[in-house]
Formats: sequence, C-alpha cells, structure tokens
Amino acid sequence: MIVTVTANPAIDVRYELDDFVIGGVHRALETSKTAGGKGLNVSRVLSQLDEEVSATGFLGGSAGETIRTTLQHLQINDLFTVINGETRNCIAIHHGGKQTEILEKGPTITGPETDALLKNFREILKDADVTTMSGSLPAGVEADFYTTLIKEAHTQSVPVVLDTNGSTLQKVLQKSPKPSMMKPNLEEFEDLVGQSLATDNEMARALKSPLFGEISTIVVTLGSDGAIIKHNEIIYRVSAPQIEAKNPVGSGDAVTAGLATGIKRGYKDEELFSFALSLGALNAQEKETGHIDIRQLERVKSRVNIKRL
Repeated sequence: MIVTVTANPAIDVRYELDDFVIGGVHRALETSKTAGGKGLNVSRVLSQLDEEVSATGFLGGSAGETIRTTLQHLQINDLFTVINGETRNCIAIHHGGKQTEILEKGPTITGPETDALLKNFREILKDADVTTMSGSLPAGVEADFYTTLIKEAHTQSVPVVLDTNGSTLQKVLQKSPKPSMMKPNLEEFEDLVGQSLATDNEMARALKSPLFGEISTIVVTLGSDGAIIKHNEIIYRVSAPQIEAKNPVGSGDAVTAGLATGIKRGYKDEELFSFALSLGALNAQEKETGHIDIRQLERVKSRVNIKRL
C-alpha cells in the first residue's frame, strides 16, 4: 500500500474565459471543480496505476466532504483527520493563454488536530510500503511537521518521497532522518541552493553539495526539458519525450506517484526514473490534472532518454 499525505488540500476551481478584464463581469465558457492539493494529485495517478492508496491529511467543512466523496468514487482509502475549519478553495482563471490564480489561505489547524493526525499516521504506516508527502502546510502546523512524519516513517522502515518547498523543505534538510527521495522542480531547487543554475554541469555540482549528502535520490524536474537526477553518487540527465502538452499542471505530482510506485514494485535506477518521468509526460497530455492514459505508457517510455553525466 502507498500512503499519500496532503496536509493542505483544496477544491481546485477552474474557469475558462475568452478574456479577463479587472472590474468586468465574466461568463465562464467552462468550469471544473476537482479535489486538489499535490498529494491528492499523486493519489489519483496511483489509483489509475491500480495501486492501493490510502490518503491522509486534514479535511473539514463542506469542501472537505466534497473531497471525501471524490476519494470514495476513486476507491482511495479515506484516512483524513477531521478538523473544525473549512478546507480551502483554489481558483484558476484561464484567459487568453494566461492563468490567473486566487489561492485561499485555508484553515488554521489546532494542536489536538495535529496530534490526531500523527496518531493516525503511525497506525497507517503499519501497512505501508512507501509514503509520499506533498505540498504546503496549513496555518497552525509547525514548519518541521514533515520532519516529524519522516521520523515516524523511518522508525517503521517506510521509504519517503517528499515534494515540498521553501522554509518547509529547508527545515527537513536541517534535521535527521532525511527522506529517501526528494522531488523539487528547478525553481524550488534554485531557491534551496541560493543561485541560478543554467547548465547541466552546474546542476550536477549543486546536487553534490553536502546539504543533500544523506538523501539517496533527488529528482529535479525541468518541465518539458526532463530532469536532472542524483542517485547515490551518480548524476543522470533525463530527456523527456516531445509531446503535445494540454495541461502540464500536476505533472510533477505524477512523477512523484511514479517514484513511489517504482519503489513499491522494486524498479531500479534507470527503469525507475524512466517510468516516473513518463507519467509526468502522460499527465501533461491530459486536460484534467492528475490524470494519465496508461495505455500510452510504453510508447512514451520508449522515447525517454537517460544518460550519466
């Protein structure tokens, strides 16, 4: 079983407009509402890979109930902790080839609610093969919350794939134990090392920093350019296949799902990375976030190129 953690989920609301004028009145050409948050995107992809998935985090209010209904429909085990606050909405307005986003702050989590999730997480881990931890933390949760979860997973010998950023990620790197894998995108990685990285060689040198010494695998996703990966002492350059991208949002989460699945299935090195990056490309080919056409997997995988730097 794979356990996904989404500490700060949301209802993702997407509006398609011809144009967007500040102060104007607009009629949406198309509207969609989906269970959102990076960890839930991971969960959806895992479900489509026919993996057993248990999703946890914080959910509350009517938005939380909507997400619970979605999880039931997708046959994802709903192990979220109930909170008194209201789960947030995140609005994306698509207009003229651009996207304007409005992200709600979300609920403030209380101490007893955090304690309840930690207790729940310890129990879930007993049946887990691997766990993923994705996205931001809600208000009220300490910045080292992921470190606490990683420690619980480490105690039960459950590998962790982490995808977060900013001060939350910095906190993880300051303490032990570390996650088994980390999946930042380029912007997040550059923010972490404090410099712009223009070439593969610069990326490779940054990945060899003592800052990352205890993390066996770091996958830095580069969008349509693929990824640079540190695996133990080896640096890989992965070139993504050329595809017709419809919606790249959530492709990094699909990669995270691929890494977790590969660990569970025993995939090694290049097979694991080819599989994970292919899922990212498959997600980009779909209009809906966190969706893949598994029938296209082998075709896309055959066009992924991996070399050592």
